[in-house]
Amino acid sequence: MNRRDALRYSLGLGVAALACPALATTSRFNIGACDWSIGSAGAIDAFAVARQIGLDGVQVSLNTVADHDHLRKPEVLQAYKEAARQAGVGFGGLAIGLLNTIPYKSDPRTDAWVQDSIDVARALGVKNVLLAFFSNNDLRNDKKGQQVVIDKLKAVAPKAEKAGVTLGIESWLSAPDHRALIDAVGSPAVKVYYDVCNATVEGYDIFREMRELGTDLICEVHLKENGFLLGKGKIDLVKVRQTLDEIGYTGWLQIEGAIPKGQPILASYIENNRTVRTLFG
Repeated sequence: MNRRDALRYSLGLGVAALACPALATTSRFNIGACDWSIGSAGAIDAFAVARQIGLDGVQVSLNTVADHDHLRKPEVLQAYKEAARQAGVGFGGLAIGLLNTIPYKSDPRTDAWVQDSIDVARALGVKNVLLAFFSNNDLRNDKKGQQVVIDKLKAVAPKAEKAGVTLGIESWLSAPDHRALIDAVGSPAVKVYYDVCNATVEGYDIFREMRELGTDLICEVHLKENGFLLGKGKIDLVKVRQTLDEIGYTGWLQIEGAIPKGQPILASYIENNRTVRTLFG
């Protein structure tokens, strides 16, 4: 964090957390990272890496291109639990990034993935499952695809509600379009997985969007930059913190991306973790 950001932080939020790191123990936030950002998607060594970084948890991938079942296999699930225990690192969340390649909106194989992700989430003790809607699964300007997704989510939502698991939609859609889709599903178990970088890339006012969606519709947050360390790129993290305070968000903040070109993952994420804990501790 540079001197300008430190000054803005002290003016906007107070200097208590900066002056007393011990206050981090009372933080409303847990800090994690996506397994695909600190290594390869579906790599079990993510927990050991997360421990080196100093993270609270890892957002793990349900499956991968090489293994469509992965965490749906009991033996793999158990191995993950043991790896997390040995590293002393928690499960920060669950994600189905493979939906970008094999779309939920058009491929029937994905129905079982989303259904089973609820069981895996319960087994891991996580509350949110990220459903990715990019690349082949993009919902922009695709009313037919959106309706398919609405119908599928209507069918699976009762199971998620009963399990206490939220299905989080991460997509290029705007806040109003997200709200319209979620309203059409009509379930409290379907919300927005908000990525501050993706929304910025699309030209949305992320602070207005987060206020508009609020905690009623935001289940979890990605802190991301493309090609920059956190705090060094386009995202005003100080204002993100202020906005999350305004809407009363608590829970996981997952770091994604935020690696400058040519820089090592571990060193970059140690710095990203330090920045996030300074601003959100």
